[in-house]
Amino acid sequence: MVSEFIKKDAFKAFDVLKAGGIAIIPMDVGYTCAGGSGAALKKIFDTKQRQASKRNAMVGDLAIAKELYELSEKGWDVINTIVGDYDLPLGAVGPCRLDHPLLNVLDREAIQASTKDGTLVMLLNAGPFHAEICKLSLEQLHPIFGSSANVSLTGTKFRIEDIEPEIKDIADVIIDHGLRKYHFYKQSSTLLNVETFEVVRRGSNYEIIADICKRRFNIELVV
Repeated sequence: MVSEFIKKDAFKAFDVLKAGGIAIIPMDVGYTCAGGSGAALKKIFDTKQRQASKRNAMVGDLAIAKELYELSEKGWDVINTIVGDYDLPLGAVGPCRLDHPLLNVLDREAIQASTKDGTLVMLLNAGPFHAEICKLSLEQLHPIFGSSANVSLTGTKFRIEDIEPEIKDIADVIIDHGLRKYHFYKQSSTLLNVETFEVVRRGSNYEIIADICKRRFNIELVV
């Protein structure tokens, strides 16, 4: 059962995001700098000094994934096994419905910055705050995208006080839930294409995810 404390903070952050603002929010795999509009996402991208090839990740849960992803039975099995059976966070990569109402909220430039060749990255199962804000996102059909709350190439931040001032300065709201769960990895989520088993990024829980893929799907992941 999720506490009122988390629910209130999720509402607070979502209201800012829906209004076009920027929020720094807590995920189990580190703090995320998130936006819900094209202008917000561009501001985050520019402030982080990200390379043009980098993509925003969507903040989503299994309900949102089922709305957006167009996966094979095996692709769904991969997601359900990693985030369901093993209760791990995952940055899932897979083909998506670009015409879905959740994505139509964003302008063309924001969609291009958040998808690649018809695929979308979605952070799944990243803690109770993540779960609550995902519910709001789907209920109100307003997407949340973002990336780790840090200047590019400086590493994921697991405490608010470690986030660079220029990143905190662009946030309209900062939700501080203290040290994040997977801080010992010093990495954000593992990004895995759930159709091709391509490892897009080795991150938190990678060794466990690789073991799951070997045991359950007879696939050796290669970084």
